[in-house]
Formats: sequence, C-alpha cells, structure tokens
Amino acid sequence: MRKFLLMGTEGCHLCDDAAAIVVATLDPALHEAELVDIAFEDEYMTRYAVRIPVLLDEASGKELDWPFDQPALQDFLHGLEICEQGS
Repeated sequence: MRKFLLMGTEGCHLCDDAAAIVVATLDPALHEAELVDIAFEDEYMTRYAVRIPVLLDEASGKELDWPFDQPALQDFLHGLEICEQGS
C-alpha cells in the first residue's frame, strides 16, 4: 500500500479542497493518505509554510504542489507508477 501525507494546517480552505480531491481520487485498496498539520513540526513549517497544501509520496519523496485537481493527481500517481516500474 502506497502512503501519502497531505501537508496542511487547520483553517486552511485550500487544504480542505485538496483533501476532498485526495479522498475522491485515491483508491483505498491501494493508497493510504494522512493529513499532517505542519504547525506542530518546525521542520514542516520551514519546508511547507508558504506552499501548503502539498501531497507527499512517502516512498519516493516526490511532492505534488497546489494547485492540483483530480486529473493532475491522477497524472502524479501515474508518474509514480512509471518510476516504480523503471527501477
């Protein structure tokens, strides 16, 4: 199962929009997504404060920056599969 972290913070309406896209797009049989509030980690604040929401693929470290929609997320997932097959 591939795990993703959705970097965001409470009260971020863009993060809410991104979460809805992630839920609508990811296949629960293949993917797991966790919401991460960057406000509780200095490292995350430094890295993501002006970029959220950001979807992070834990396995590869690849990131999908906002703005994204369902087709962009599907392209991101497809790109991860191609990278995985090539390695």
